[in-house]
Amino acid sequence: METWNRGAFVEAGINGDFVQDNHSHSVKGTLRGLHYQVERPQGKLVRATTGEIFDVAVDLRRSSPTFGRWIGLHLSAQNRRMLWIPPGFAHGYYVLSELADCLYKCTEYYAPELERVLAWDDREVDVKWPLVQGALPLLSARDARGRRLSEAEFA
Repeated sequence: METWNRGAFVEAGINGDFVQDNHSHSVKGTLRGLHYQVERPQGKLVRATTGEIFDVAVDLRRSSPTFGRWIGLHLSAQNRRMLWIPPGFAHGYYVLSELADCLYKCTEYYAPELERVLAWDDREVDVKWPLVQGALPLLSARDARGRRLSEAEFA
């Protein structure tokens, strides 16, 4: 499986200069995000190599007509789909399978001091997470402190 081909991606409108690859391993019911960086936003090319996730991107570009709107896509080892998340979007995902490995290429280096978290359950954004049996997701302490869109810090 070819997962990256600069020429093919440029033809598709994705001209990211990737500088970092990340790998995340999570258990069923884990929700990671919604993460974004101020000042040096990251573009991300995301795929699941094991299991299945529901991957979400929220437009945080204030000048965009789709500011505050989200898109979600099921990514799995089986369907081999990838999602391009342009710079200026928050990113998060929810694990639907027993285990999931998620790989993503980034256009900017991770800078913890610039990272912010948008609340996964913000009613204004209203992401329709496919929560397993309606149970609350497993969240890291950082993700549990996410801010509402109306309170979020932007570059």
